[in-house]
Amino acid sequence: MCTKCSCTDHSLDPLFENNQRWIDGIISEDPEFFKKLAKQQNPEYFWIGCSDSRVPANEIMGLMPGEVFVHRNVANMVNSSDMNCLTVVQYAVEILKVKHIIVTGHYGCGGVKAAIEGNNPDMIEHWLRPIRKYYQRASKEMAQLTKQQQVDRLCEINVIEQVRNVCHIPAVRKAWEKGQHLEVHGLIFGIHDGRLQNLCTTIDNLADAEAFVMRED
Repeated sequence: MCTKCSCTDHSLDPLFENNQRWIDGIISEDPEFFKKLAKQQNPEYFWIGCSDSRVPANEIMGLMPGEVFVHRNVANMVNSSDMNCLTVVQYAVEILKVKHIIVTGHYGCGGVKAAIEGNNPDMIEHWLRPIRKYYQRASKEMAQLTKQQQVDRLCEINVIEQVRNVCHIPAVRKAWEKGQHLEVHGLIFGIHDGRLQNLCTTIDNLADAEAFVMRED
């Protein structure tokens, strides 16, 4: 419902009603919540995830608004040419001083599946090209798997590769050089069971980052 004018567009009314119920629920538990929330943004966690609507960062990790800084795109990619992503990473690391960068993929990712299948619209095809390269590089492993297993394994590989890409970002490397506490993690989410899993890729210093970037999985 529009409270600022007399427009007759009611298509989003359910969202505003949900918003009011959410506000009422929050205030019933903590009357000062929004006053505290408005004062500052001080999250420890920075989530780089997929745009998939079934993978909401806050809810998955059981965190409230203000506790996680979020960047999302198709297939949770970290590209050196993506100024949006690089800017968000720099803001998270240098301004917010987050302690954890969490790259999170999910099983059954439509972007990963599209990278395998090909024949996508031009911009999508361009965006997913790195994932197809990961698939080709792992061709021997993929040949032993079913189609669904290939998609899910490539989802894991993609997360690992994006952790590597995060370790290349100048803001991240400078943070480590200065001794700033910063950990980069790779996780994957199962939409089928709601479970978040650790892919054991945690990097928290420049030396380990160099070794991880050079390592072939």
